[in-house]
Amino acid sequence: MNKYSLSALMAAGLVAGSLSTGSASAADLGGNCCADLEERIAELEATTARKGNRKVSLTVSGWVGQQVTYWDDGHESNTYVTDLGSTLASHVKFTGQATILPGWTAGYVLHLEAIGSDSLTTSQNTPDGKNLLTGTSNGVSTLQSFWFIKSDQLGKVSVGKQSDAADNAAILVDGSGSLVPANWVAFDVLSFGVRYKGSNASTGLIWGGDYCQAAGGAWGDCFGAPRNVVRYDSPTFGGFSVSASWGEDDIWAVTTRYAGEWADFKVAAVASYAESTDEALNHGLIGPQVYNATQRYFQAGAYVEHIPTGLFAYGAYGHDDYDFAGSGQSETWYGKGGIRQRWNPLGHTVLYGEYEKIRGSGQFSQSADTFIGATHDSVRVAGGGIVQEIDAAAMSVWLKYRNLSYDDNSGNSYDNFNEFTFGALINY
Repeated sequence: MNKYSLSALMAAGLVAGSLSTGSASAADLGGNCCADLEERIAELEATTARKGNRKVSLTVSGWVGQQVTYWDDGHESNTYVTDLGSTLASHVKFTGQATILPGWTAGYVLHLEAIGSDSLTTSQNTPDGKNLLTGTSNGVSTLQSFWFIKSDQLGKVSVGKQSDAADNAAILVDGSGSLVPANWVAFDVLSFGVRYKGSNASTGLIWGGDYCQAAGGAWGDCFGAPRNVVRYDSPTFGGFSVSASWGEDDIWAVTTRYAGEWADFKVAAVASYAESTDEALNHGLIGPQVYNATQRYFQAGAYVEHIPTGLFAYGAYGHDDYDFAGSGQSETWYGKGGIRQRWNPLGHTVLYGEYEKIRGSGQFSQSADTFIGATHDSVRVAGGGIVQEIDAAAMSVWLKYRNLSYDDNSGNSYDNFNEFTFGALINY
């Protein structure tokens, strides 16, 4: 029985029950009560999500997120209204499954993302960013589309466009409630240009570099986009699980995870390794295509929270390297600490501070769309913020500040980049 039909029948049953009691306030359904009840059921069903058959479930979920960012690059300042960035932007997800045999299910995910202005591609000269993953104008695009078969005892196999085993691995162990506004990816500043100190001249460099190479190196999550892969996820044993994926030409990843509670502490940890020998390698998402190269990326993350006090600490490390000339290696260290407490009836409040150091061995030129050297450079990020959860609306509201500094050991001085961002996300 369709769950929506069942709800409608229950509602109709309540109407019928009130009639049987002879209540004077009961609605006058006329002479043909059964026909009217059927009409009422059809009416109720018309207001719900529909599905094609009664065997496979359908769940519609997602969120809408937007933010307002004031930025200052040392020479120019402005205020933009943007999405949260590709893979975090507003989206709708259709999921469902059906039972094949006891303990065996088959299902699907169709995940559509709606980009109004992608924060990953906004810059001093681009207030309305385009979808970074597709390179197209703003609009709706397919973020994920795959089917899966799952066994309670053996695990889950998924086939199609989806997160590979390394995607967001270190990020997702962060259970503080501040993951969206504060993580180690350059969502808000990726495409902004770096300025020489005391000059309006552009350096040709961007704060995000090549995302995972150059101009500050690996801004974390270097395998951070959905791909066409086959993925396996094991069942959880004693808090431990393993994921593996393979696809495209050729990209593979293996990730191990742990989540549990030790006395009064909530603990989560992950370690992941990914490698790509794709002949047209462009896993930095922006910048030049790199042919006949191999990329290797290791990442690890851990989260600890003292449950009674809400004090928490989160840390992540990433190491990325390419085996072609002029790129070398890059590393990222990220740390965040704070407190998560319910101080008001709205929901939990999260106060946090963060620090990130990104070190690379190359430089990416935005204007020339190519690597321009092998000097060692670094970016430092320091910031803090407050997140307020609103439980009654399944919503989070935040205010954050970040300061970015850049050094390439060339003797040149560069202006810092500052941002203040107010944003909100509401789930449905």
